[in-house]
Amino acid sequence: MKFLVITNAPTLKKDSVYQAYSPYVREMDIWFNSVDTVKIVSPTKYNRPLLTSAFKKQPLVVSIPTLNFTTSLEALKSFFFLPIIFIKLFIGMLWADHIHLRCPGNIGLLGCMLQVFFPKKIKTAKYAGNWDPKANQPLSYRIQKRILSNTFWTKNMTVLVYGAWSNQTKNIKPFFTASYRNDERCKIETKDYSKTLRFVFVGSLVSGKRPLLAIQIIEALQHKGYSVTLDLYGDGVLKSELQDYIDANKLQNIIVLHGNQSSTIVKQQLKAAHFTLLASQSEGWPKAIAEAMFFGVIPIATAISCVPNMLDNGNRGILITPNVNEAVVAIEAALSNTKTLEQMSVSALAWSQYYTLDLFEDEIKTLIQN
Repeated sequence: MKFLVITNAPTLKKDSVYQAYSPYVREMDIWFNSVDTVKIVSPTKYNRPLLTSAFKKQPLVVSIPTLNFTTSLEALKSFFFLPIIFIKLFIGMLWADHIHLRCPGNIGLLGCMLQVFFPKKIKTAKYAGNWDPKANQPLSYRIQKRILSNTFWTKNMTVLVYGAWSNQTKNIKPFFTASYRNDERCKIETKDYSKTLRFVFVGSLVSGKRPLLAIQIIEALQHKGYSVTLDLYGDGVLKSELQDYIDANKLQNIIVLHGNQSSTIVKQQLKAAHFTLLASQSEGWPKAIAEAMFFGVIPIATAISCVPNMLDNGNRGILITPNVNEAVVAIEAALSNTKTLEQMSVSALAWSQYYTLDLFEDEIKTLIQN
């Protein structure tokens, strides 16, 4: 089978092998296991630091320019490149037995438009963003969602989306992602919620993840007399600002910025934690939440994208609003009932440990073989 991937994610050549962003590579390696030949149409340049790893099955790569519409000059250059990109995408689709789109993104949008001309070819799309029909999103995202959903324009397509949404067409398939294997499942001893409560934040230190809100929630809980700690794992442009806030408010004894750490260290900390805090503005499938739940950590998160579904509308975690006072009220209500916390932890673990990499591989293999 000739498998074509159309994506915004840059494919970079280093030491004579093709590499890309590591989490993306780990997923694509699973797709590539079930096909004979892979071709990727993507940009091949990236001017910022990127955590990369090499594809196990090396692809054929067709280089296309990056599309950027943030400034007038970049938009003008991008419009000039459009015919070149369209031609390369069209030739790639002619070559392929299976067309795989990575959405949302500018290149994904072009792929959505062109796949219309190949109604008999088998197609899949991984929509990694928020599929919530009510979400306020850019026009290009809404166009991609509409094209992919439309069974008249888009045929032989399975669109993998995060969360189960009502009134969807037959093109749409609720899906998931995974980080751990079946043999990593483990029993977790009942956590003690009567002593110091350990909170973790795992994610980039950027405004979209709202790490300052997480810090302020822990600060407010301490002021109310709770014994709490918060460990933040991740890096980003807000790191200095967050450290200044911690220092200015004398929170160094309970809140620590650890920066980027290995998955082994993060895994160890999750096993010891009581709660994970992630009050993001937007998410697709928040892996940080699913990974924490795998070890019985109770998630505290904003009700965005598929998060309410992941948390069973509050039965597997605590849903909050992005407001310190309101969030603290919701957390205090949960803390008032230890039995409820214990049940949340057990339910979170059972749910997350179902969605393993082994199951993910089986589902991907079925999609390709069908």
